[in-house]
Amino acid sequence: MNQINEPRLTSLSHGGGCGCKIAPSVLSEILKGVPHLPFPKELLIGIETSDDAAVYQINESQAIVATTDFFMPIVDDPFDFGKIAATNAISDIYAMGGTPLFALALVGMPIKVLSNKTIAKILEGGAEACRSAGIPIAGGHTIDSVEPIYGLVAIGIVDPKRIKSNAAAQPGDVLILGKPLGVGILSAALKKDVLGPNGYAEMIANTTKLNAAGPDLAKLSGVHALTDVTGFGLAGHLLELARGSNCTAHIDWSQVPLLSNVQQFANDGIITGASGRNWESYGNEVVVPSNFTPAQQALLTDPQTSGGLLVSCSSESVKEVLEIFNQHHFLGARVIGQMSKRQEKALVIS
Repeated sequence: MNQINEPRLTSLSHGGGCGCKIAPSVLSEILKGVPHLPFPKELLIGIETSDDAAVYQINESQAIVATTDFFMPIVDDPFDFGKIAATNAISDIYAMGGTPLFALALVGMPIKVLSNKTIAKILEGGAEACRSAGIPIAGGHTIDSVEPIYGLVAIGIVDPKRIKSNAAAQPGDVLILGKPLGVGILSAALKKDVLGPNGYAEMIANTTKLNAAGPDLAKLSGVHALTDVTGFGLAGHLLELARGSNCTAHIDWSQVPLLSNVQQFANDGIITGASGRNWESYGNEVVVPSNFTPAQQALLTDPQTSGGLLVSCSSESVKEVLEIFNQHHFLGARVIGQMSKRQEKALVIS
């Protein structure tokens, strides 16, 4: 099938990228009544702390890391969409300190709306991200769906001694963010046709950059916890880190890196609906300054697609962590705060 006039990919999705995640509070309500079998001792990480991937130990020195991620279009270019989605899925392997091994493709496409050529371009983009990660797409599953959906099941491996969960941060740890924020806002600007070519290029560069620093960071004993920032926004993933570690995260907002022009877009009201849903889900756990603006709040909760690694490490390891980020060309990595003993609220912004 080859249609001459196809709709914009983003016009077919009610929420693009990780912005279409179910809100944290809604997800919690859904899952609380779902029974689970007792976990075997070999399952080192499951669903308890909403970590990035499951980890199953197979012998003394090896554990399997398994994750999946998929979503609807965040951009209109089919190749870029596929590459972003695949990069995002593979990131969860890196966020556990693991090395990816192979992937399976998850594909749902409106075959009477999109041409075979367009769908093939989406898959090509995903395959390109996997080639960059050094892994094959070994299979997958396809369905005919109303909205375009693409993503991966990603499988990796890690030494059990080097697993970095999101629940092992310690009081006194320094928090370092590997990528700037603002992907959700740039995607909203794209939908409104106000994102220029430079902004689009920066968005694509950010979302297609593999978080390949993860395994090297995991080798550092001073790195205590690791996660990546995706659909629940910086605040949401900081809260998961703080809750799981029984700590409070303190963030210096002036040090949080932002993509170009996202502050102005947010000031102009160009934000995602997901940022508001995120705040409704967890805002009661966050302390913000009295002069914190709605635009800053939107950035704090902005859903990141293929966002950066968030590292919790000892103060003695900060230099090494930043050097590893630099070696992997994450030149925008920044120290953004620190962890303390648990206080009344789990996240404090200053």
